[in-house]
Amino acid sequence: MRWVQYAAPGSAMQRESASALKKKIQRSLKALGGRFLPDSIEVAGRSYTLRKVFKNDFFAVTSLYEGETGRVLLKVHRQASFLLIPLGWVGRVLAGKECSAFERLCDVDGVPRLIERWGRTGLVREFIEGHPLRKGERVGDDFHENLRALLAAIHAQDMAYVDLEKCENVLVGDDGRPHVFDFQIAWYLPKRLGGELWPARRLRRWFQNGDLYHLVKLQRRTRPDQLSSEALAASYRRPWYVRVHRFITWPMLWCRRRLLGWIEPGPRHGERGRVRDETAV
Repeated sequence: MRWVQYAAPGSAMQRESASALKKKIQRSLKALGGRFLPDSIEVAGRSYTLRKVFKNDFFAVTSLYEGETGRVLLKVHRQASFLLIPLGWVGRVLAGKECSAFERLCDVDGVPRLIERWGRTGLVREFIEGHPLRKGERVGDDFHENLRALLAAIHAQDMAYVDLEKCENVLVGDDGRPHVFDFQIAWYLPKRLGGELWPARRLRRWFQNGDLYHLVKLQRRTRPDQLSSEALAASYRRPWYVRVHRFITWPMLWCRRRLLGWIEPGPRHGERGRVRDETAV
């Protein structure tokens, strides 16, 4: 589809969205740099107006749009350069990867439906009413059973979610059911790229086992009363593949946090770039 130019920084909606972020963020740390999302968009022949910016961080900006036919969510991945290094290709890769995941999981209940691609680095998807899962929240008795079934359906598509470590990566729908919505780092390697070769299958299994470990950990944080004493004790013991993953990724994560913190100090708690009005994603 045709790309719509970003709205001018002085528009009323952009001023409102900017004030919602509470503090100015350096342009280099925002996915779109000094540009803004459009005040309105056309999706599948229907018009939608920008209502809220949920998150505007280094890798993507995620916003809610509303029209006569309902609400949609627009996510645009990285386009801006950083320290003079072009990173638009990162946004294109992430957008393509996430769209492929939504297309592959289009029949899985609990995964938002992809509506269409948005330019080269964005996507428009179904908007799910609800709120991010909170640590200590007492969800329904069948919530984790349904979340386990949802995860099993994702694994059945030769994928791993990889992003269950934090409670807020799971959405509690207004109907009380679980949803997962962010597939930016999900693991899937097509067969044509060697996805069914032994090394790839082994790596996929490790990631899937990691999902199951984090699934029990989420249950410990929200409904520990549903776990046996053995399962509760096991949730505190990281499997070796989780420790290896953490060993590899933690130094990179630590350096990234220190670098971003040095350039633009962020909040002591919560994710950088997230707007603190947890209504729905």
